[in-house]
Parts: sequence; structure tokens; C-alpha cells
Amino acid sequence: MSNLLSLNFLRAIALAGAILLLARSGAAQFTPASPPIADPNDHRFESVREDWTSPLLTGSHLLPVRPVVFLTDRPHYTVELLQLQWRWGDPIDLYVMKPKGVKNPPVILYLYGYPTDTEIFKRDEYEDLVTRNGFAAVGFVTALTGHRYHDRPMKQWFLSELQESLATSAHDVQMVLNYLAQRGDLDMNRVGMFTQGSGASIAILASAVDPRIKVLEALDPWGDWPAWIATSPFVPAEERADYVKPEFLKRVAPLDPLDWLPKIQAKKFRLDTELFDANTPKPIQEKLRAAVPAGSKLELYKNEDEFTAAFIDGKNLQWIQHELQSLPEPAAPPAAAVSPPQSQPH
Repeated sequence: MSNLLSLNFLRAIALAGAILLLARSGAAQFTPASPPIADPNDHRFESVREDWTSPLLTGSHLLPVRPVVFLTDRPHYTVELLQLQWRWGDPIDLYVMKPKGVKNPPVILYLYGYPTDTEIFKRDEYEDLVTRNGFAAVGFVTALTGHRYHDRPMKQWFLSELQESLATSAHDVQMVLNYLAQRGDLDMNRVGMFTQGSGASIAILASAVDPRIKVLEALDPWGDWPAWIATSPFVPAEERADYVKPEFLKRVAPLDPLDWLPKIQAKKFRLDTELFDANTPKPIQEKLRAAVPAGSKLELYKNEDEFTAAFIDGKNLQWIQHELQSLPEPAAPPAAAVSPPQSQPH
């Protein structure tokens, strides 16, 4: 398995506005992990409640605490590593990369699919690429992925806990946007997301309930859960029987990107599909393409050479960056009416 992941990593490095780790395998991660264990001396999250049946935050109460920040200074950009947390047992590493000399730059969130971890955000060439045109970049990983997978038995992983993985990650996108908005150093009227695989599925859920994501690009999202779980080679054959059970499918049914796709609120949306990607079988790819909102852009890649040519050196970023820059300026609030001075009584 480790050799396969290494091979997939090497073949799939594409400067896709992000260096993609398109792991073509469905085995669980190797780091043991399990239900978050609350520190009995930590009372910060006692009031936290989270609704895993919806991507909406309205049914949940998450409690963000003061972030921990580490800053790295580069010649043309800065990188902040922050640790954010709003639920027990799940601190999230957030990378904020900002170009120098640009006041309140537009920002693009990068959310890749399982099992991509934060290693991608630590690469100098990646950081330079995503900030070079005056855009800020923000990266983090989904639930039960990378450093967020811990203290659980090995049998529990992203797919076995799919409802949790999808719902909490969709909530995390919105909580990250809340954090970015209160910083005051980013243009939150121009927020985009570049996403891939299960990260694209999560971004579709988030965009359907949060209009702050103005431009969304989704590469190879998973979806149509009953069919995907039954037919995708990403699902381990020895585990598939557990995931096609009615009770499992019932839990993930409210979180199916196929149902949420027509509801996305992004002003501009592009669905990218690798026609050669086996993780999402062709009939499901076709159903996802048929579900996109009117006016969306579809981009199809017939083979790996075509895909690499489109993504190398961040060429694909031209679309999302152009669309963000093309957004109209927000309307200025109406000027307050000025009352004429009142005569004073003598």
C-alpha cells in the first residue's frame, strides 16, 4: 500500500493551483486514530453541539478558541501556520499564505481529497505558486485526515465515518470563513475555493449553504452515495458490505453532493472531470455533470497528458483568479441622511 501511494504521489504531482496528491486507493490511513478523547481538565468545549445531518451550521453550536500562530517570512510572501479549534479533540492546522505588497488580497481556499495531508502546504514551490499573482491562499485538510486522524481504532477512517467526515468538514469550511472574515486583512468579497475529490464534495455542500464562496472549482467530486459506494474501486472490497447497508446509506443521504449541486450559491462554478479517473465511475460522473447549475463551466480531461498540460505551473488557476477579479465591487452602503442644523431656542 505504501509503495502504491508513493507511486500515485509521483505520477499525480500537478501544479493545479495546488500540487495535487490524487491518491488512487481506498485503504485507510496508517496512523492509528478514534473518537476524540476530551481532556477532563479542559472545559472549553462543554457547550459544543454539532448536527451531522446537515452542512448548515444553524443546528450546531461550535466554540472557536484563540488560535495559536506561527509566522514564516519569505521574500515575496508570508506563511502563517495557525492552530484553530472549535470542538473537542480536533485542532485544525490552517495555513494562510499572503503575497507581500498587496493590501487585502482576494483569497482562495484549497481543500484536497482524502488522504491528502498538510505536507502539500509546506512546499516552497507551492506557496510561491498560489501567491504569485497577488492572491492569498488558505489550506487545511478534511476531518479524519492527516493530523486530524488520531485516537481511533484503525477500522474507523474517513469512509467508515463518512457522515462525520462530510458534515464536520462542511462546518469547518464555514468556521474557517468566519475566522478569515474577522482578521480584516483579506478581501472577503472575493473568496474562491479550489477543491478536489472528497474535498470537492465537501465544498459543494458548503457552497450550497454559504454564499460567501463566490467562485468554486471542483475537480472529480465524489457523490451519488448509493451508487458510488457500491461501485467505486476506492471503497475497500472487504468493507463494502458494511457501507451499502440501509442504515449507513440513510446517515449519508442528507449529505449527497449530487442533491446539493443544483443549490450551490457560488456566482461562478466550474466542474472539472478526469474522464480516466476510476474513483468515480463514468455513470456517476455523468450524473454529477447533469446536476450542475445553469451557466456553470464544465472542463473534461480525456487522459493524463491533457490533464497535466492544463494544470502545470498553475495554468488552471487562471480561471478562478480571473473570475474573482471580475466580480463587481460590493455596493457601498447608503449614505446616512444628514439633517439640517436645528435652530436653537433663544
